[in-house]
Amino acid sequence: MADIFAPSPRVEKLKKTLSDFVEFDCIPAEAVFHKQIAPPGSAERWKTFPAVIETLKAKAKALGLWNLWMPNYYPEGPGLTNLEYASLCEIMGRCHIAAEATNCSAPDTGNMEVLAKYGNAEQKAKWLVPLMEGRIRSAFAMTEPAVASSDATNIETSIVRDGDSYVVNGRKWWISGAGDPRCALFLVMGKSDPSNTNKHRQQSVIIVPAGTPGITIIRPMLVFGYDDAPHGHMEMVFKDVRVPASNMILGEGRGFEIIQGRLGPGRIHHCMRAIGAAERALEFQLLRLTDPSRKTFGKLLGQHGSAADGVAQSRMEIDQARLLVLRAARSMDVRGPKDAMNEIAMAKVVVPSMCIRVIDRAIQVHGGGGVCQDFPLANMYAMNRTLKIADGPDEVHTMQIGKTELRRARALHDHFAKQDALTKAAVAKL
Repeated sequence: MADIFAPSPRVEKLKKTLSDFVEFDCIPAEAVFHKQIAPPGSAERWKTFPAVIETLKAKAKALGLWNLWMPNYYPEGPGLTNLEYASLCEIMGRCHIAAEATNCSAPDTGNMEVLAKYGNAEQKAKWLVPLMEGRIRSAFAMTEPAVASSDATNIETSIVRDGDSYVVNGRKWWISGAGDPRCALFLVMGKSDPSNTNKHRQQSVIIVPAGTPGITIIRPMLVFGYDDAPHGHMEMVFKDVRVPASNMILGEGRGFEIIQGRLGPGRIHHCMRAIGAAERALEFQLLRLTDPSRKTFGKLLGQHGSAADGVAQSRMEIDQARLLVLRAARSMDVRGPKDAMNEIAMAKVVVPSMCIRVIDRAIQVHGGGGVCQDFPLANMYAMNRTLKIADGPDEVHTMQIGKTELRRARALHDHFAKQDALTKAAVAKL
């Protein structure tokens, strides 16, 4: 039986090159990355970015590991399918700076996809090109503190036409990337037609250049105490922010269409990277369990009780989740992201929960070391725990999956009625 997930020779070569780059360039650079960030509380914390990233980016470009995420239905990309990218993205997930080093990190990938799919020629030239070249970064401003943003129809930020401009007013939070000094633009979602009877036609997405008067960064939001500098997840205010009307993407009232086109691929990319993070956590666990200097009561940690059971559980859970991600990626290739939303939703629910279970087991066997800065496990846990909330909470995706399944019920009733009739007819002939 043919393996539909088997990589092509091109992807096999890319996997080897990328794996070496991540293992021997990016992971060793993690400590340098953190040392090059100004300390918490410093005035320079959000004004500089680690120079080591630019060194890694230059090498990634030279190795042909640049913008691998962009699917083959965009002429700007390298021509990979979502399925082909999945195995590469997993490798990037092993190191939290690898995705940025290859220009494959959120939120830029989602924003680039918006511009590639919905942007006009002027918007692409001004914003997409420098993003794809890695010269600037970006942020997507959707979530708001005053409403339940898991239902995006609740968003209250206003986008009002005024002559040749739009004026933006609103408060946003958890705006990833907004703290980066290289962030040059925000894609802002707000209501341009709040009285529209179709609640999914009230919203628009508009480009707001960073530095436009009226933008105020209030504070970085902390994830279990991490501020993720220089990237950051900011709370920010847009007050009478005026931008040219030409900055509107696709047209007024098209916001929901845009975010659905953006979030689907982004969700699966997060899942791909989470598989890689889980693999690395399991490796930390294996090393700790077999470390000869870590004996207790005369035995290696791995020789005690249910240590092997925990390893086995992690191995099985990772492999199950990976298959779900690969299936979702292939469905996107075959049917398109919109028609693959159910498979994407299943991966989005299953993978983050799997990942934090695996990381938690690795933390446990490291004892106090597992929850401190001596290992990356605590940070990995914090980052991946947010995925149960980001891009739509698990509950919303689970509800969608349930509704999709329930829609099959009518056909099942007809199917079983036909079966029942045939059974009765067969019994009557006895």
